[in-house]
Amino acid sequence: MQKKLLLAVIAFCSLQAFGQTTETEEQKASLTTESAFTFTEAQLGEDDDMSTNVTIINSNNNLYASKVGYLFSPMRYRYRAFNQKFNDVYINGVLVNDMETGQFRYSMVGGLNQQTKGVEFALPFEANKFALPNMAGSNNYNFRPAQMPSGNRVTFSAANRNYTLRGMYTYNSGLNAKGWAYSFNLTYRWADMNTSNVEGTFYNAWSYFLGVQKIINDHHSLALSTWGNPTERASQGASTDEMYHLANDRHYNPYWGWQGGKRRNSRVVNDFAPSAVLTWDWDIDDRTKLTTSLFGKYSMYKNTKLNYNNSDNPQPDYWKLMPSNYWDAYDETDEYNRTQQCWDNWQTAYEFLSSSKANRQIDFDRLIYSNRMVSAQGGDAMYFIQAKHNDALTLTASSTLNMQIDNTKTWNIGVNMGTNHGRHYQTMEDLLGAYKFHNVNTYAVGTYSDADDRVQYDLNHPNAVVSEGDKFGYDYTILVDRLVGWTSFTMTTGKLHLLAGAKMSGVAMARDGKMRNGMAPTNSYGRSRHAQFLDGGGKLGLNYTLGRGHTVTLGLGYETKAPTAATAFAAPEINNDFVVNLKNEKVASADLGYHFQTSWLKLNISGYYSRINDATEWQNFYFDDINSFSYVSLTGQDKEYYGVEGGARFKVTPAFDITLLGTYSEAKNLKDAHVCYMNSTTGLYMNDVCYNKNHRENGTPLTAASLALSYHQSGWFLDLNCNWYDRIYLSSAPCFYYKTSLENRQAVYGDVYDNEGNILPSVLEQAKGHGGFMIDGSIGRSIYLKKGSLSINLMVTNILNNQHIVTGGYEQGRSDYTSSGNVRAYKFSRNPKKYYAYGTNGMLNIAYKF
Repeated sequence: MQKKLLLAVIAFCSLQAFGQTTETEEQKASLTTESAFTFTEAQLGEDDDMSTNVTIINSNNNLYASKVGYLFSPMRYRYRAFNQKFNDVYINGVLVNDMETGQFRYSMVGGLNQQTKGVEFALPFEANKFALPNMAGSNNYNFRPAQMPSGNRVTFSAANRNYTLRGMYTYNSGLNAKGWAYSFNLTYRWADMNTSNVEGTFYNAWSYFLGVQKIINDHHSLALSTWGNPTERASQGASTDEMYHLANDRHYNPYWGWQGGKRRNSRVVNDFAPSAVLTWDWDIDDRTKLTTSLFGKYSMYKNTKLNYNNSDNPQPDYWKLMPSNYWDAYDETDEYNRTQQCWDNWQTAYEFLSSSKANRQIDFDRLIYSNRMVSAQGGDAMYFIQAKHNDALTLTASSTLNMQIDNTKTWNIGVNMGTNHGRHYQTMEDLLGAYKFHNVNTYAVGTYSDADDRVQYDLNHPNAVVSEGDKFGYDYTILVDRLVGWTSFTMTTGKLHLLAGAKMSGVAMARDGKMRNGMAPTNSYGRSRHAQFLDGGGKLGLNYTLGRGHTVTLGLGYETKAPTAATAFAAPEINNDFVVNLKNEKVASADLGYHFQTSWLKLNISGYYSRINDATEWQNFYFDDINSFSYVSLTGQDKEYYGVEGGARFKVTPAFDITLLGTYSEAKNLKDAHVCYMNSTTGLYMNDVCYNKNHRENGTPLTAASLALSYHQSGWFLDLNCNWYDRIYLSSAPCFYYKTSLENRQAVYGDVYDNEGNILPSVLEQAKGHGGFMIDGSIGRSIYLKKGSLSINLMVTNILNNQHIVTGGYEQGRSDYTSSGNVRAYKFSRNPKKYYAYGTNGMLNIAYKF
């Protein structure tokens, strides 16, 4: 890595002889925005049970918000720890968040760095013309070709991140004499398994953008833009500290192995969402404008996974293979699991896994051999690779009327309406040398006979033979319709600036099953009833200028939000049931800020408080205590988010700035949740209490601080950032904290309750990850040539190579005892799975504009 960085620096310096230097605001901006989407796709959630999306925020007025979105991105930072569904993303005024999850996948615009520069940001209580901002802010990308900077731009990038090489070409015609404007972009990003930052991964992605706009006359304009990002990439999996130690690698990846002497990854994502937006701008008069957009998208997302049938789990870091499965390393009183034979087995397992990399990876050749042997006897595949598909057709329309009433007052009225058909199904990707597989619930076969209807995934086609490419397991569609109306009014009177806004929306959702599941023969095939929700709310924002650079801000908001379709169905892979006691979330938020600005100092500090009542969450995982896969709904949850955040920038000289940023936040559950889960092998629901009070939001630092040094002079740009991250919580496993689970644990260990019958605080503690310092830096230069200009930028993240920082992870949702009450040597409670920060990594960008 050090040699690569040295070569990059030499290449960077050698390019300085090409021409004279100048510094423009546009060139300065190019160096800070070129990388805006280099990190996002690497940080999207790969695991169905994980939520690791980042939040992109910015503000022209708030120093903290303008910096941290990208600055803290290596830690998958989420603004105020909010779920990403509270950050709305618009394109030409139309909302493009996923209609099932409420979240926006940044892979949708990956590689479109130049097109996404034209963006308007609005914090929760900031005025804007495109929306009433959500609790984590809102962004509006401008995809109109006439408003993109004209000219050609060629960019080449070399990196050791999720991809190794990137090439981009962008052409914007600008507006010609006939009123036409064109825009074109093509991007390619690449890494193979020999060059990628994480072993066993690869990256192969194209991005395209085509846009045309016609200025019809002084009042009317039409713009049509289409884009897409066909991507194939291999994933990295989280693992335990024990396995990282055995591999001597904090980026050990259990998802890959060897097949025929070549590397192969079992978790490969194919993601393509061709999209288009048609926008009509009507300037009714000098003070009134109507913007109407129609957005369409057909997304195709596929994620493969290695699975098994009537055999042992083939994952190389499976807990039964770990040395700690043979010797209890945590309990000295466990005589049963600390015998001499246990110790010998520990040594054997340790030597096997630590001696050879091949022993720590998937042996595809062995799996194929086993499948061929069982196929010769007429049996089903023991091992196979399945593919989970999430495809969706989305159509959304919006119309916004902006009225400048006079020089001090504006009034905005908007409507957004959309429909979404989300198809969810599973296919057989690779039988791994086997000849057949049956569409039968093999988990239920042990509970029921082979002839029982309940073992069938599809009673309409019982015992169907599954070949490669065929659907099996589940197949259903989620239907969502949404209508949103909103309005905002802003007024300036004297020293007071006022924002007042309100919105109301209606959501309807249903499930349409394509298989008649044996666990729910009358309630799985065909369309469910529609669940309908009406929600809305309002907010008030005040800015009061005290004079001499001092400003005080206040924001207050309250709204109800319909549950997302992703959390509304109890067991969507099996039946049409909605979650019981499904309610609108009640969301209240407040924000108080102080801003101060002089010629040498810019300062802002904000305190905030937000509360959500009646939140609903949904998960699915294997639950040890019932020996079954379970579908879990957590309802009646109350959450609160509060903290303080601030930033200060000192202009030491006209060229040298010092910036301080920091936040201390809290994001936790206020009370225990009601849990209802289905046992997938019986189809029965169970009700329980989940003791998750005081559990924090996971996968983002709740404490973060930064010291930044910035020198910009005569075309040179040098930046050094020293960042501190702490209080990083892992995703908690609900089943650890069920009342019945704690009672079972008490029966086995006797360590749950104190003498008064109260649960010991240590029993309910949520797993945390290690924080620490990370130093990032960049150096760049803008060079004016005889024809065009050259921008060069070298960014290096984690210069000190601190790989002890945890960026996310989750508790393993299994028990330290068996379902029959026997103590295990392996302690799931002590072995959460984690992701660690990448070591020293960098990117060299060279952009030529002409």
